[in-house]
Amino acid sequence: MNKYLIASMVVLIAGASCSPQKKSDSAENSFTGKEGEVKLITLDPGHFHAALVQKSSYPQVSKDVYVYAPAGDDLQEHLKKIEAYNSRPESPTAWNEIVYTGPDFLQKMIAEKKGNVMVTAGNNGKKTDYIKQVLSAGIHVLADKPMAINTANFEQLKECFEIANQKGVMLYDIMTERHEITTILQRELSLLPSVYGTQLTGSLEDPAIVKESVHHFFKVVSGNPLKRPAWFFDVEQQGEGIVDVSTHLVDMIQWEAFPNVVIDYNTDIELLDANRWPTPMTPAQFNEVTGTDHYPDYLMKDVEGETLNVYANGDIHYKIKGIHAKVLVKWNYTYPEGGGDTHFSVMKGSLSNLVIRQDKEQNYKPELFIEATGVKDIPAYEATLQNDIKAVANKFPGISLIKINEGVWQVMIPSEYRVGHEAHFGQVTENFLQYLIDGKLPDWEVPNMITKYYITTKALEMAKNK
Repeated sequence: MNKYLIASMVVLIAGASCSPQKKSDSAENSFTGKEGEVKLITLDPGHFHAALVQKSSYPQVSKDVYVYAPAGDDLQEHLKKIEAYNSRPESPTAWNEIVYTGPDFLQKMIAEKKGNVMVTAGNNGKKTDYIKQVLSAGIHVLADKPMAINTANFEQLKECFEIANQKGVMLYDIMTERHEITTILQRELSLLPSVYGTQLTGSLEDPAIVKESVHHFFKVVSGNPLKRPAWFFDVEQQGEGIVDVSTHLVDMIQWEAFPNVVIDYNTDIELLDANRWPTPMTPAQFNEVTGTDHYPDYLMKDVEGETLNVYANGDIHYKIKGIHAKVLVKWNYTYPEGGGDTHFSVMKGSLSNLVIRQDKEQNYKPELFIEATGVKDIPAYEATLQNDIKAVANKFPGISLIKINEGVWQVMIPSEYRVGHEAHFGQVTENFLQYLIDGKLPDWEVPNMITKYYITTKALEMAKNK
């Protein structure tokens, strides 16, 4: 068994608490796990996440993948990445991409129905409509985030879940961060009362749960500089940061603080505040990351002088089941030497804070710390902590603690659990393939997806109205 799948399996076991519903009688929607029975369709792949789903091979997934997309750079960049996976010396894949590029690519895909699972990662302004039409055709959908970038999309997304239920198919978004090891362990430790205590409620000024993420426009993916399409910088097509990366942050709060619990946005969520601000880009930077030497007309609305202002940053303050939470996303142009995307997270309990840091001091690698905050007898707490970490190590062999300062410990994580962001796409896909065999998603997934997109899209509306 691949080591990187260990964490995925633990998450799957913890999450699949529902009993499977009766499977569809339709052969195309009934899965057993046999070789090649899942047939992928890739629709209009404008984002590199579409390719990352295929960075790994899966026995039950056919090597023939049907791609329907407009001709152009987006498609060519996607196919280059697939070819790189096929031709790499270590664990090469063997995908056979069967491509259709006519202007009627969407209609052709639905009419031919060559596959039973559609993967979409690209222009988010089109995505919700794509999803609706594909589900209506009775095809499962594995979608990159975000599935909705405004309130109109959100209303349509609710319809999508109704259609999926009627057609007996699944709609699932790719939440890779659930498979990041420090996030998994932060959740595990928060479930130990002797370590964490009880969840604090916090306040608007001092939220009890905080998730912050810093990303970069110019970066390296699969060993090569990432070329982004020009439309990526149009918030009407890509979506603002507050509805894009924030999707992951909101999801992690729900997944960690309320595991396997249904969250209803009508009764469990109270939005308190939201803000948005731009990242400026120069023409030279725009050229470097897109290969385009001028701003397209659709970006001119965001240009001041020669500077392109991309509204990629935002924060959301809200209450979830009475707990004050905050998410913040920022985009810089590129990262410092030796750096990369970073993540900060804190969960505050009555006994300790569980903190993930990923800064220069951590060599830009996420590390998890336990900080005793409500403890009077530190030696007794440390003894309990050392005993309880053994239970965690039973699930994740090799996990241990090292004392940093009085009342502060770092969780030591073996390297085999640090598989990286790109590998998480394979882990999500493995889980989705199991859900296809089960015949349903866990009972909490759909309502919590709806709640997640309510929070992000409603927050954008709030921030724009300020």
